[in-house]
Amino acid sequence: MVIDINLPSYNALIGVGNWSYVNGGSRGIIVYRRSIDEFVAFDRHSPADAAGTCPQPLIPDPDNFLTLVDSCSSATFSLYDGSPISGSDFGLRMYQTSFDGSSLLRIYN
Repeated sequence: MVIDINLPSYNALIGVGNWSYVNGGSRGIIVYRRSIDEFVAFDRHSPADAAGTCPQPLIPDPDNFLTLVDSCSSATFSLYDGSPISGSDFGLRMYQTSFDGSSLLRIYN
């Protein structure tokens, strides 16, 4: 999939250190802008919920936006690199990204 970060729905991605939700993946995708030309994208399906029984996808912690929280198991993950912080032995599923340097971000397997 390709998204245009200049569109209003992805406007947060214009600034470094911001994130945005994107449709796709198992429970949606969250994209984080690490630097001017580096983005990371993770599936919002928690590895701590392998059966997919939790009705909520991962969400950013309101007290620390660089931490994603599984509301059912309380497992936490790093938005910076997808690694588990607590409550899970596995990190987040990461998608590849490619940025054209202007406005188009490609997210793919």
